[in-house]
Amino acid sequence: MLKKLVISLFLLVSVGTFGQQKANYELAERFRRITQMPLTKNSLEVNPCFINNTDRFWYSFRTSEGKNYYLVDPAKKEKRLLFDNAELLMKISEITKKGYNHKDLELNLDFDGDGETIRFWFDRKDFTYNIKTKELKLEEKQKGRTKYNPYWMYYCQDSSYMLFAKRHNLYIVGNASKGKDTTGVQLTTDGERYYTFNREDEGEVDERMGCSAQWFKTGHKFYAVRDDSRKVEDLWLIDALAEPRPRLKTYKAELAGDKNVVQFELLIGDADTREVKKINIDRWKDQYVDILYASNDAKRLYFQRYKRTWDECEICVVDTETGEVKVLIHEVDKPYLDYQMRAIHFLNDGNEILFRSERSGWGHYYLYDKDGNLKNQVTSGAWVAGPIMKIDTARRQIYFIGLGKEKEIDPYYYVLYRADLDKANAITLLTPENASHDVDISPSSKYIVDCYSRVDMEPVNVVRDRKGKVILDLEKADLESLYAFGWKKPERFKVKAADGVTDIYGVMWKPADFDSTKIYPIISSVYPGPFFEYVQTRFTINDDLNTRLAQVGFIVVSLGHRGGTPMRGKYYHTYGYGNQRDYPLADDKYAIEQLAERYSFINEEKVGIFGHSGGGFMSTSALLTYPDFYSAAVSSAGNHDNNIYNKGFVEIHYGVKENKRVVKDSVNGDREEITFETKSKTNQELVKNYKGGLLIVTGDMDKIVHPSHTLRVVEALIQAGKNFDMIVLPGSTHGFFGENGDFFERKMWFHFAKYLLGDDSANYQGDIDYFMKKH
Repeated sequence: MLKKLVISLFLLVSVGTFGQQKANYELAERFRRITQMPLTKNSLEVNPCFINNTDRFWYSFRTSEGKNYYLVDPAKKEKRLLFDNAELLMKISEITKKGYNHKDLELNLDFDGDGETIRFWFDRKDFTYNIKTKELKLEEKQKGRTKYNPYWMYYCQDSSYMLFAKRHNLYIVGNASKGKDTTGVQLTTDGERYYTFNREDEGEVDERMGCSAQWFKTGHKFYAVRDDSRKVEDLWLIDALAEPRPRLKTYKAELAGDKNVVQFELLIGDADTREVKKINIDRWKDQYVDILYASNDAKRLYFQRYKRTWDECEICVVDTETGEVKVLIHEVDKPYLDYQMRAIHFLNDGNEILFRSERSGWGHYYLYDKDGNLKNQVTSGAWVAGPIMKIDTARRQIYFIGLGKEKEIDPYYYVLYRADLDKANAITLLTPENASHDVDISPSSKYIVDCYSRVDMEPVNVVRDRKGKVILDLEKADLESLYAFGWKKPERFKVKAADGVTDIYGVMWKPADFDSTKIYPIISSVYPGPFFEYVQTRFTINDDLNTRLAQVGFIVVSLGHRGGTPMRGKYYHTYGYGNQRDYPLADDKYAIEQLAERYSFINEEKVGIFGHSGGGFMSTSALLTYPDFYSAAVSSAGNHDNNIYNKGFVEIHYGVKENKRVVKDSVNGDREEITFETKSKTNQELVKNYKGGLLIVTGDMDKIVHPSHTLRVVEALIQAGKNFDMIVLPGSTHGFFGENGDFFERKMWFHFAKYLLGDDSANYQGDIDYFMKKH
């Protein structure tokens, strides 16, 4: 309370003495140009290219001195230049009679089988160069240029047959070079629009097109999952910019609670017999189905099916000869299955299945045999086993990302571990630094190329042995010119959630001309998830809107919250189930209050919030829920009314109720009827709380979040007699790009400057970039 009084008095004196606080648009615009500057082309991370399935690798790395190419032999702990740029280009010049800049050499190269000869395409010619003898040759026949078949040519493994789609049906044609009949044969006859084998968005045409069917790895069998969306209802957009007149855009859209949704069917065919048969995979009404794995001998096909309530699934195998379907793994997970980090790996051609589950409340890996019997829980504990980076079947080990296992390491940082498949929780930590690790594991699994960093720590590139010991240092990022430009690292912070016990993490950006004796408004950059949190963990030069917005004269923060990422465990990411509108708001507000108490340069009397898509939804609901706390919001492309949003997202995270009833029928017999319903809270329900400060934006061609979401909130605000600002970006889809993106970003600057800094000078200029033209 005392701090608020001091801040209020300070602001009163400041405004009275010095006038309003000015927005620093010039500095923000300078940072807008950072992405076009040469300094941002310098490399940050090493991306290894392993040579001929060995542990030797090469990589390129750019600094202010140019781009060089390096060769690394981990076994010898050696690193050297792959070649001398100037020397190589002199040899090329002797052939082409041209001059080249050796500091700006761009090559896409491959190694021949000898491991010493590289092959590359340069200045419209094919060359080979022996890195040992330094002999350069011009390949007149252009052996290195690969001739690719048209994208629609789907040949089987031995190239005897090709699959294609035509008029929505599936066709096959033989390859004359393999002695097969080249007459096209129609395999299906029931295809039609929205029940088709044509590749998505290719429409109804007579020509051959790419198809959705896939060949098995051997033989002449194929399989396909065909979607039936004929009964799915339409949505529409008006392309106002179409010439010569506006045009209606019609598309299929499954909305939450819809009666008619996409249906899936599985088909298996044989090119030799020309037979295509439908496999009975029915289990639940309106189930979702996807293919997981096809065996090498073409005898087994594995698929997964989900219940529409998304709290139950099955891993199944199909006998491709008989069509018999067998359930291998049955999983029930409340309130919903973690689809974001779910992983299924088939080992030794399906003899074992590695399955990730949250059955313990934490994501971990379980090993099953080919019949679906549990053999071993590979990982366990109050932490999250994340993506698998490599499976070493010879050593019976997996390399995977772990999150939150080490108490001294930020739970969002990717940390590499190794685990034994046949032992319970036999885990080895391989990257112990408190940073987020991006790793590549060598073909033999003996070496790890690791780039680790934090938002406040430059990337470190190293090679480790299989025990995790650093054996070789690689290139270091050249950032001298970046710091000279005035760029500063953001800062990582930790505060408590509104429950007072859960740790939440975030990133803070300050202006390049930051003065700790001044007081700055604070703006929260938000995305609620729930499957992802937009909170940077790795080093990055340009965090787009956040970096640049801070230069206007703000403290900008981005933070997680309960109900966000599955990287924090099941309780954390399911916290907001059934209440997608309200669940992240209290944590965001309480985090800002803690930061304001912690740092004297933050003005908690002037708080802004902005976000896109889910962040647009959240920023508006925050302004309407806490109108005395948030002074302004910029809300773009928000899904404000999830009753008209994507079926999958809403029904998973809000929940969908399955209703069953018996329909009496004396003629055909009684039958069970199943229906589904869901109901979501909307932002328009909160407009009575609105006190000002909203800029709401949508693109008029947004298929992902239909403009109706924005217009429904706008209509509610108008009917409630509220004052706000609105922008519709003509031609913009869900993302804002080009001139529309530039316009939106500057309007966001101006909006926050007006409400948080008291600087409305931009309102009186006719040019959107007036302040940028002055300098």
